[in-house]
Amino acid sequence: MKSSAYKLAPFPRILIEKAKPFFKKPRIISAFFFNIDVETMIRNDWTRDEIQALYDQPLMDLLFQAQQIHREHFDANTVQVSTLLSIKTGRCPEDCKYCSQSAHYDTDLEIEKRVEVQKAIAEAKQAKESGSTRFCMGAAWRNPHERDMPYVLELIQEVKKLGMETCMTLGMLNASQAERLKDAGLDYYNHNLDTSREYYANVISTRTFDDRLNTLDHVRSAGINVCSGGIVGLGEGKQDRVGLLFELATMPIHPESVPINMLVPIEGTPLADVEKLDVIDWIRTIAVARIIMPKSYIRLSAGRESLSDSDQALAFMAGANSLFSGDKLLTAPNSGEGKDKALFAKLGLKAEAPKKTGRELAMDAMQPA
Repeated sequence: MKSSAYKLAPFPRILIEKAKPFFKKPRIISAFFFNIDVETMIRNDWTRDEIQALYDQPLMDLLFQAQQIHREHFDANTVQVSTLLSIKTGRCPEDCKYCSQSAHYDTDLEIEKRVEVQKAIAEAKQAKESGSTRFCMGAAWRNPHERDMPYVLELIQEVKKLGMETCMTLGMLNASQAERLKDAGLDYYNHNLDTSREYYANVISTRTFDDRLNTLDHVRSAGINVCSGGIVGLGEGKQDRVGLLFELATMPIHPESVPINMLVPIEGTPLADVEKLDVIDWIRTIAVARIIMPKSYIRLSAGRESLSDSDQALAFMAGANSLFSGDKLLTAPNSGEGKDKALFAKLGLKAEAPKKTGRELAMDAMQPA
């Protein structure tokens, strides 16, 4: 952990005053040093008004604050890289209005049955060779059925043998399923909230907001790391982006990973013609997420393929430190590996190294000083 005494350029006094209410017992706040005890920065009692005030700051002040907090917890030039594979595509019974895989809409999507285990493992090997440390697998299900579980568990075990972290997004889970995924070695489970509780019914009707929270409770109770975020650009208002962040930041434990997606409009879905969100609102959402969930990885997910290098650089400045690489995210287009490597080179970024296993850490501890 870096020292919490991080010397910065003179800190604007107006922003110092704005920042005071957002942190419990700040150790020192001065015009030249902005020193906050790292542990007191982790809060689960944020209010909507506090989050709204952060969101509404002048952009430069917001980015400055987010970048400072980011550097307290992470190497600012290191980005965690994941790869996402669809292991079962299409005919999902849910009616998410943004999704190409919903059986409710005619999107001309090519339906695919479950991917064979060996094919999925080949994709995982390629992802590892390309620099990904986490392999994520998604299935277009409302929830996995019992007949699906042996297949899912085998995938987890085989990917783990490659030395990669594993993540899955399979829809809703019950407590027993979460325990079985954990026992198989699953590291992360993704289940996004998508939007605020208030706007949720405008996007989905086939599962409730609380259904999503219940699944996350099962995941957390099983000891699996939670990956949960949302989508901006669904036609929601600023108050709904604030509401989404409020729900995430007031969970019992902040999600270990928070994907912030930009809507990719899909022809045939109800949101195909929604007005495009200004990219600055996406940046603001990322920056506030970094401030209120300082130890979480903030991931750039869907929508990157339409953004410029400058847009993405601003997102990293706002505190993003994870992304999905590869040509596709499930069914949506994505920035390819080559573009990401060029972007990293241009910005001086590097991919995060694989996390050491418990055995490797124990071996390191045995080495003489």
